[in-house]
Amino acid sequence: MKPILLQGHERSITQIKYNREGDLLFTVAKDPIVNVWYSVNGERLGTYMGHTGAVWCVDADWDTKHVLTGSADNSCRLWDCETDNNEPYMKIPCNDSKITSAVWGPLGECIIAGHESGELNQYSAKSGEVLVNVKEHSRQINDIQLSRDMTMFVTASKDNTAKVVLGGGQEAMDVTTTSTRIGKFEARFFHLAFEEEFGRVKGHFGPINSVAFHPDGKSYSSGGEDGYVRIHYFDPQYFEFEFEA
Repeated sequence: MKPILLQGHERSITQIKYNREGDLLFTVAKDPIVNVWYSVNGERLGTYMGHTGAVWCVDADWDTKHVLTGSADNSCRLWDCETDNNEPYMKIPCNDSKITSAVWGPLGECIIAGHESGELNQYSAKSGEVLVNVKEHSRQINDIQLSRDMTMFVTASKDNTAKVVLGGGQEAMDVTTTSTRIGKFEARFFHLAFEEEFGRVKGHFGPINSVAFHPDGKSYSSGGEDGYVRIHYFDPQYFEFEFEA
């Protein structure tokens, strides 16, 4: 499995996200840059500039016409994906608590955002106003994932997390004093039903901060503390693997 290495950020990757078709990969980091790449070959398609702080989250709507980003500059910005315009068409201020995770709602009519405070907000994608506000977590919300039919979503917070594919590693402060062979900066794969680990992929020089699967299940990407994004296409043996009865 030879990865495609993407180098487009100056600081640690915070999130990577495929669009619904899987032909595009969006990446954000602790720098103010938002990049979009062709997932098939790793060629950079465009860059969205405008944030003044770290960008924590990114998501494309269902038909890849619009992209949202949430940043430490206390704003959520909506961009026109098709024109690669560096000016967002809407800025949603989040002065009370910065956005740390966000996704598009059904049909791109709203935005569901998680905040550093543990709050969840639903914003109108047309006006930017808050439609719903709840507080289900006591600490920062790290991730939001919608179900396939978009009727419900799952939140992952610093007060409670659960993952099937795990990105592992140490605290960033310990990276420079640890051998890469000891640090175990690898993506680990578990069978959902049998709860058994069946594979590991190494390569990053620091903790893995974000993992995303291509919609067709034939590849995945990982973004690390080292600032690199790696696109991995599975070898044919991966699809032939079977657990012993």
